[in-house]
Amino acid sequence: MSARDYYEILGVARDAGESDIKSAYRKLALKYHPDRNQGNAEAEEKFKEGAEAYAVLADAEKRARYDRFGHAAVNGAGQGGSQGFNPETFSDFSDILGDFFGFGGGGARRGGPVRGSDLRFDLEISFEESFEGAETPIQIPREEGCEPCGATGAAPGSSRETCQQCGGRGQLRYQQGFLVVSRPCGQCRGTGQIIPKPCPSCRGTGRVMKDRRVTVRIPAGISDSQRLRLHGEGEHGAAGGPPGDLYVVIHVKAHSRFMREGDDLYMEVRVPFPTMALGGSFKIDGPAGLVDVNVSAGSANGTLVSFRGNGMPNVSGRSAGALHVRLVVDVPKKISKEQKKLIDQLGKTMPIETLEARSIEGADDDKPFFERVKDLFG
Repeated sequence: MSARDYYEILGVARDAGESDIKSAYRKLALKYHPDRNQGNAEAEEKFKEGAEAYAVLADAEKRARYDRFGHAAVNGAGQGGSQGFNPETFSDFSDILGDFFGFGGGGARRGGPVRGSDLRFDLEISFEESFEGAETPIQIPREEGCEPCGATGAAPGSSRETCQQCGGRGQLRYQQGFLVVSRPCGQCRGTGQIIPKPCPSCRGTGRVMKDRRVTVRIPAGISDSQRLRLHGEGEHGAAGGPPGDLYVVIHVKAHSRFMREGDDLYMEVRVPFPTMALGGSFKIDGPAGLVDVNVSAGSANGTLVSFRGNGMPNVSGRSAGALHVRLVVDVPKKISKEQKKLIDQLGKTMPIETLEARSIEGADDDKPFFERVKDLFG
């Protein structure tokens, strides 16, 4: 029986590039790998065919001979399938197979620089700090490189040595049936080096836990649950790798008078009835200072007065939001006899009209103030 065409086995065109051939082999190896098709002789045969085809087409010299002279030019592999299969071929495929089956790549990829871990810190600030911005120091525990051993893990005056078991590769090759795969070396844990005399300070890890003091700059206008990224303030990397980042998650305490939506602020002010009826003005203490509030004569209970640019600063530096002041008629609970007499006289001079109850969906007095504002005026 004539051997199958290698390009046909991998399902690629004859002018396919190296990346296309590699990708095609990966897909075929994933589909027919024996670990996924145990006891399936047909899958095993296709897996061997794919390996044989890739061994030729991935090698520029072998591919050129195959394109010119066919199977006869590539070490008799043209006898087809398993007859021309060499299990040692798989020792060249550790990078490809490792991506799919976890066999691990070459030792060159192990023991190299590793980026440090990112850290998170939750920081609670006041409303005033979120409005004005602030700088606050925090203290975080993190892993850093050990200074006595220079983060090598070896005791001062000594050094790491090449692992004799794996020859410094960090990998050991095993043959499982017809397949040769790589596993991390247990002696050096895949690093390719051992430490005969561990550093007493870090016990050979090259890293120690320390408390790091960092100043966090909080921009004006920051809102609850926003986070700040401090580049390079995470844990130190291993083997000369870069440090991770520190993410500071902001939690803003609730304010007794102001409630926030976006960059807008809302507050409620109780106003005497005469001022609501006749009009007038008064000052309130806004987040940035005193604000003059002018009340028009005949203002209804719940009137909303807005002040553009008096709200929360925008964290990105754009214009600030608005301050919305809700005017609520202040009905005194205790009044003097003289006041009661005057109110009674006023009531007699005013016409009595039939009051119609108006049901406002969602305007429940048990709701928080901000939700009631949206129900009534949103």
